[in-house]
Amino acid sequence: MVNEVVWACVFTALCWWLGTGVILWLDRLPAHSFRFSLAGWTVLLALSFGGVAHSMQEVSVFNAYLAFGSVIVMWGWHELAFLTGWITGPRKTPLDAGATGWSRFVQSVQVMLYHELALLANFAALWWMQEGQPSHVAICTFALLWCMRLSAKLNLFFGVPQNGAQYLPTHLKYLASYFRTRDMTLWFVLSMGIAMGTWFWLVWLAQKGAVAITTGWVMLATLLGLAIVEHIIMIFPWPLERLWGWAMGQTTKPALTTPP
Repeated sequence: MVNEVVWACVFTALCWWLGTGVILWLDRLPAHSFRFSLAGWTVLLALSFGGVAHSMQEVSVFNAYLAFGSVIVMWGWHELAFLTGWITGPRKTPLDAGATGWSRFVQSVQVMLYHELALLANFAALWWMQEGQPSHVAICTFALLWCMRLSAKLNLFFGVPQNGAQYLPTHLKYLASYFRTRDMTLWFVLSMGIAMGTWFWLVWLAQKGAVAITTGWVMLATLLGLAIVEHIIMIFPWPLERLWGWAMGQTTKPALTTPP
């Protein structure tokens, strides 16, 4: 059992680290390569839906790995589509000078609206596929990624000490105007409190024997822990090169992936 838990944690961390690194690497290639990257990943996206459909049919260790890996590929397609500028939003210009409050929020939504709608459409497809199926690892993984990514976006909107604007690729530099640099906000404390409270609650349930420690459960708990780490990086100066230097060393052009 201990070995199963360890391997599930390692697999989750590897998917997170390698998946992010590959997207960083592809986004740093010349712009004319984006169409080929997206075409190739679209093939992987189709395969990932097949993997998810198979994984939902039965609760097993193999299906848990298949579900998690397939959703990471699925999520990676959305990240790549956004970072290459293919699916962003109807607004592709910097924030209006002096925009605050509701106006700033509306403009911030407009710069990524299509991307958010694509994520919701993907989740709706998974919800439909889940009907009557016993394994829920895939849909839970996607939901967790979406929740933590939304939390990260709101933190960038309200402001964090390290917003990562310096890593934005050239074609998305206008997004930096929508980020705010400031000390920790109430939203950061609240979002981190909920996330960490949930993680500790999951660990407590496992220690008490209140839940079955399945492979899927371990993966979800590990992924939540990694998402919390990514949020913590928003308040400490931790260069992405320390984690993904192999993917960021081709050129001098920086890039950014938003946390899950």
